[in-house]
Amino acid sequence: MKIRIIGAGLIGTSIALGLKGAGYEIAIEDDQPELEKIAQNLIGQSDFPPTPDLIIVATPISAIAGILKESATRYPKASFIDIGGLKSDVLDEVERFADISRRFCSTHPMAGREIAGPLAARGDLFQGRMWIYTPSSQSSEVVINQALEIINALGGIPVELDAQTHDAVIGGISHLPQILSSLLSLTLEDMEEVHLALAGQGLKDVSRLAASDPDLWSELLHSNRGALKSYLDKMINLLNDLSTSLANDDLRKTHEILSAGRENHRRIPGKHGGRKRGYWYLPIVIDDKPGQLAAIFDACALVQANVEDLAIEHTPGQESGLVTLALSHGDAKKLFDQLLVDGWKVHLPRESIG
Repeated sequence: MKIRIIGAGLIGTSIALGLKGAGYEIAIEDDQPELEKIAQNLIGQSDFPPTPDLIIVATPISAIAGILKESATRYPKASFIDIGGLKSDVLDEVERFADISRRFCSTHPMAGREIAGPLAARGDLFQGRMWIYTPSSQSSEVVINQALEIINALGGIPVELDAQTHDAVIGGISHLPQILSSLLSLTLEDMEEVHLALAGQGLKDVSRLAASDPDLWSELLHSNRGALKSYLDKMINLLNDLSTSLANDDLRKTHEILSAGRENHRRIPGKHGGRKRGYWYLPIVIDDKPGQLAAIFDACALVQANVEDLAIEHTPGQESGLVTLALSHGDAKKLFDQLLVDGWKVHLPRESIG
């Protein structure tokens, strides 16, 4: 397929980079000339891109329907997909036009970054990520297969959802985390910077999404306000319960709330969307010199230990650092024994990283 992408933001440019690397002929455009030029330079776009077989609309959701109408006339033989974060309103509009509806399949990659724009784009952004697709009631088999081809080419995992289910689910797993992250950052607005500088990784992790684009997110939240109401009402009730238990010095109730949260956390997927596994953590103190990580991974290969995740901590000015590997219990034990024999400063595996 020859593919044209409309929208040179983070997602559009990441799709362009990924598909260019997969061998597709790609063109990208944007109504902001500076962003368009950056994205075109990144993919090495020719001055005369070909007529597209497929157009990917990677714009804010309020612009999607209008772009589809204009492009359907401009490119009468092209198919269309979008990557919008909500589905109901877009599909309601599209299905008023039978010709467009037949040529259209809505999609939503569950990937992103808190950094916006083409300079933040990554061709591997979608590897191993869920990618929802929502055909219209009239979508042709051709456009559905084209959508699935794009998802698979970019390393996504296709999941079909109807529009109403999509918007309800997204409210909880995507929009609610954004709200909580933004409100957490706002709650701390009166704290002096000298005190904020004391924050550990917990605050940084939970507030990361607050750096996201407010123009994009305010539109998404208002468009999905119906689905969000039930989540926000429940969150408000839980915060009130916790506030009451603290005011009453009701340690039992506070423990009950936190325990329930911890128990439900087990249901949240782990790596690659799979069920969370009980990893063990292997701490290794390393010297601050080249080749240390490579040597550790050589030992992993020797004992056939699969590293699921890793964290690196290094204090400036010190000549050592800490590498913590996440592995299965059996692999952690094998690797510990091997590193001990090899003379590493390795410590016993533990069930918690802390």
